[in-house]
Amino acid sequence: QVQLVESGGGSVQAGGSLRLSCVASGYIYGSNRCMGWFRQAPGKEREGVATIRTADGYTYTSRTVDGRFTISQEYDKNTIYLQMNSLKPEDTAIYYCASKVAGSCWVHPSEFNNWGQGTQVTVSS
Repeated sequence: QVQLVESGGGSVQAGGSLRLSCVASGYIYGSNRCMGWFRQAPGKEREGVATIRTADGYTYTSRTVDGRFTISQEYDKNTIYLQMNSLKPEDTAIYYCASKVAGSCWVHPSEFNNWGQGTQVTVSS
């Protein structure tokens, strides 16, 4: 079975930082895949935060988070990260790791077919 396991969520003060990790297993990481971070706040639709194409490292980050968030990968560890700096209360959400067959990576969440369980990020004022 394909598994994506997120970690690193927690509670921080506004302006703080967190690094989320997602370890993929059950398939060959980097073999023509997109990996992504998404988030969902209560009452809101799930939205893309950042994606990375594992084969070449191409990334896209939502303009909503400006340059505050950075997605990266450790290719040989089947792991992606989301470094979140200058966190704001509006960043509070459940953050999900997801994957899909590569192509366009910056697509609607419904295009991703493998999902982690999510990790809660709470940013307080």
